[in-house]
Amino acid sequence: MRALKLFPILVGFCALALCVPAARAQSPYQSSADFAKYAQKLRESALLKMEPTVQVQTSGRSASLLGGRYPWKANIVTTVFWIGEGTTARNPTPNRASSWDPNWLGNYGGVDRPERRNGYLPASFIPGQNPFYCALPYNDVTRGTTKPEASFVIPWFRQAFQQAGHSVCKGRWLAIRHGNRVCYAQWEDCGPFRTDHWQYVFGKEVSPKPNINGGAGLDVSPAVRDFLGMNATKDVCDWKFVEFSEVPPGPWAKYGENNTFVLNARRGTERLASGKR
Repeated sequence: MRALKLFPILVGFCALALCVPAARAQSPYQSSADFAKYAQKLRESALLKMEPTVQVQTSGRSASLLGGRYPWKANIVTTVFWIGEGTTARNPTPNRASSWDPNWLGNYGGVDRPERRNGYLPASFIPGQNPFYCALPYNDVTRGTTKPEASFVIPWFRQAFQQAGHSVCKGRWLAIRHGNRVCYAQWEDCGPFRTDHWQYVFGKEVSPKPNINGGAGLDVSPAVRDFLGMNATKDVCDWKFVEFSEVPPGPWAKYGENNTFVLNARRGTERLASGKR
């Protein structure tokens, strides 16, 4: 009777003895220590498959939270704002500083008055920064450090990250469409109203949160307004992110110490000058 009870146990030991060599034969490791490491990796891999993941775009062809490469956000209420704008009921924060530049007004060179223009420029001065600028309701930095979700939700984060607290959003190019015209501008401030709505800016939410400006989800400069032929203070536009390589030449390529076109041209000139010496 005792022999019958021991028989299943013996069978179990035999099966285990057969399984261990087979497992080792399938693993790339030979020693028991390496086999243990191999088993730990298998466990970690299984746990990762059980956890929800957020995909980050690391190349032009990979998927991201955007559901593809930079789709259009359509029919977005768009308001006009400007550097140096004072406080009003619909603009509670003065635009002397931006979310990323405490001396925005000084670096620009003056107030970018929307009613006094010289073409796409302010009437009384040549701006020190690109007059084609815009704002979206997300800031990737806060209190001198990078927000914890930024590395997961910003598609170009890995390529652009330099150090904690340094924005990877500032200066990014957007295409902005109104009717049959498309303008290009750089992201230089955060708003309207919010600085935390990454689900709309980078994710699959198609519209911003409600606000007192009719649910506005994009601010644009007077130069963008004038190029697109928008209404004076508010209109409806589409927008999307673009790579700099996709931005064609235009009036947005001419001015500004923060302008990628200007900086690249200067570097090219400096290389030519150094080569002639």
